Amino acid sequence: MQIDMHYYGVFAIARSAGLTREAARIIATASQFVDDNAQTNGMEFPSAATMSTEPTAHHTTSVKNIDGESQRKVWVPFHFLPGNEGESFTERLVCRQDSKIARALRAHHLSLSDKAFYLELVGVLAHVYADTFSHYGFSGVSSRTNKVVNDSFEYRDLEPEIEAYIEKKKQRFFEKYGTGWVRNIKSFLAEAASGALGHGAAVTLPDRPYLSWRFMYENGEDSGWRDNPATFLEACKQLHAVFKLVAAQRPDLADVEQQREWADLEETVKAILATQGDKQTRIQAWQAACANGDILTIAETIPDYVDWNAGFEHINESTAPEEMMSLPSYRFYQAASYHRWYVLRELLPSYDLMVV
Repeated sequence: MQIDMHYYGVFAIARSAGLTREAARIIATASQFVDDNAQTNGMEFPSAATMSTEPTAHHTTSVKNIDGESQRKVWVPFHFLPGNEGESFTERLVCRQDSKIARALRAHHLSLSDKAFYLELVGVLAHVYADTFSHYGFSGVSSRTNKVVNDSFEYRDLEPEIEAYIEKKKQRFFEKYGTGWVRNIKSFLAEAASGALGHGAAVTLPDRPYLSWRFMYENGEDSGWRDNPATFLEACKQLHAVFKLVAAQRPDLADVEQQREWADLEETVKAILATQGDKQTRIQAWQAACANGDILTIAETIPDYVDWNAGFEHINESTAPEEMMSLPSYRFYQAASYHRWYVLRELLPSYDLMVV
């Protein structure tokens, strides 16, 4: 998924589930920041205090440099949560929609409502959980199971100009990186990655909420029709349930006057997801629904997304550690660190999956 869902959609759904505007903003910002946080430079202070950052993404422009450790510590826990289906270890690492592992992660993170970084952790959860509804069928490690036949893509009920736009974007991607765009990455299985990482071979098609599409994997398996509008709608429904639980657990974060039942929102959200267009067009669909009073009991605007990296750039060695600890970016790093540890060291091993 992209910023239209991870930030604007998450904000709107969190508000409609009964969370305050500020709580919804923090959760939504953390959700999108998972994709924007490639920060690797920590900081040392004159007092000997240190702050370590927790990268949760790597930008596409540097994808050729991603190594096996990054796959294990970034892609697996934050973007392609393993679904634990199949016989082989590689098959079990493939992400699946709303898997048992995803449900276990959801229950665990929601049980931590007393943490200072709870809202940021809920934002991380929202990102990871939502991605299981779009990234299913792909894994977060370089694997042959991720490779697809490049000319096998088919689309259904797609406007001609949008299809042309998608094909142009796809062609530019393959021209830039080639069909073997991650061939130099070594997986932790100690083999050359002759396959692809994540859904790279499918470009951004899994992230487009309006798309109904299919393709062939290089191993001969047919993906079947992937109905993004239906899976994204289910993701929104489940996120609404998550945020209702947050509001119930933490009355101080709740705005129950704006709380709406999912049944009252479903058709509006369905229409938003069906909007065929680029990222900005889809963002505008969420903004318009809120501004028109279709999401809440009142009309209100969605605050613009503010990347927490911007605040980090103004920090220097003279910044007092106590100032740092009060920043949402610091709480995000706490949440990201905790999430990574829990997924890789406790959750996955409980399903006999040893990734690190």
